[in-house]
Amino acid sequence: MKALLLHPTSTAQWHALVAEARDAAQTDLNESLESYLVFLLMRFTSRPEIANCALAVEYLESLLDHGRPRQDKLRDVGDRCLLFSGLFPLRAERRRVKISYFVDIGRSAYQELGDSLPHSLASLYQNLAVDFIILMDTLQAMRKLGENQPILSPFAAYDLWNDTGSTQALKSLQHHTDDSAIPV
Repeated sequence: MKALLLHPTSTAQWHALVAEARDAAQTDLNESLESYLVFLLMRFTSRPEIANCALAVEYLESLLDHGRPRQDKLRDVGDRCLLFSGLFPLRAERRRVKISYFVDIGRSAYQELGDSLPHSLASLYQNLAVDFIILMDTLQAMRKLGENQPILSPFAAYDLWNDTGSTQALKSLQHHTDDSAIPV
């Protein structure tokens, strides 16, 4: 059994968890993306209501807004999609949609935000859109830390791998077959 390491602040605790998941997923996150992920997790820790939302509707409504409300809504949609696809992928199955549904909406929200902000902030959101799969894989690895079983069913893993190229989905799929299988 692995020892529980406590850090002096919640930020340090989240950072350590993200770093452990990043290493487990063998992903390469730059400092800004890793920091964004830490603060995203901190921001949504005390907001269980995020599970009760229609993301496609919220995304479309955000496109009709202007200024700061639009930016906030787009960021929230992208963030929730990242959390759903990374930490709660089984919600997609319960809602009878593919995990890549959340990936597509999340990427679009971040890209739309990146396209509408000044350059200094635009690059962060454009990077979030481009590296969405890497961030999702890191969150899925975080969810799996300490467990030996994959979190995705074989069909969900295949769909996610086929739609996005997710390395965590491929690992999950290989766990369900033999470890050297490569889907075609």
